[in-house]
Amino acid sequence: MISSSMTPSVHECAHQALMLSDPDEKCAAVAALCDRLASGVCTVAEGENDPLPVWQPGRPARPELVSPQAVPFRRPGSREGHAALLHAIVHIEFNAINLALDCVARFRAFPAEFHHAWLAVASEEALHFGLVRGRLRALGFDYGDFPAHNGLWEMACRTAHDPLARMALVPRVLEARGLDATPPIMGKLRRIGDAESVAVLEIILRDEVGHVALGDKWFRALCAERGLDAEQAYVALIESFGAPWPQPPLNEQARLAAGFSMDELERLGRK
Repeated sequence: MISSSMTPSVHECAHQALMLSDPDEKCAAVAALCDRLASGVCTVAEGENDPLPVWQPGRPARPELVSPQAVPFRRPGSREGHAALLHAIVHIEFNAINLALDCVARFRAFPAEFHHAWLAVASEEALHFGLVRGRLRALGFDYGDFPAHNGLWEMACRTAHDPLARMALVPRVLEARGLDATPPIMGKLRRIGDAESVAVLEIILRDEVGHVALGDKWFRALCAERGLDAEQAYVALIESFGAPWPQPPLNEQARLAAGFSMDELERLGRK
């Protein structure tokens, strides 16, 4: 609910956007919220973090959510396989909008810089969603036409109580996997002649380096605040949460640009 004060907080507005089910309405709400924050219509309000997970953010009735193992594998050489590959990407981008909005809504004890940055991430994720959805529609399909899994949001729920765990395990683990996976996907799309989708993924890869870097920045700041060695804490969190270990080949250039150290990459590449 919007507070009774004259100026609503960006946290309340972000929560409202998070709970919108229609993708177009959610993307429009993100754009409007960016404008409202920039103009001072919404403000950052200091408060306590909210440790209670949002178990079900706003999402359309489709796609059907299944276990990761139940998502069917389709080769991109067929039209349906091509669409299924793009659908997996557009689903990630939709979840990424919600993840960024949840950071703004939830972690209210952080300074204004944090909230401005994560709202900007939500805006970029909304752009990505629209670009990939456009490519999917060009093939005669739409978001919701294939089953998908809920792994990203499940990790958001598991880390709702602790921003350090959230920054480690969502941007630095799950979203960083996209830095590794995107170049091979681009190769598959080039081989079937889909230059338009390759161009979209180039935009996404460029922006995602910045998103992972933002998570890295706040993860390291929280580790310093708690007297933790960041790189040791990272491995410990992966293991304690049972988070997926990065699968080679790692995109070293992108990961280094996003804040990973070479020592980390060597450690991650050994397992």
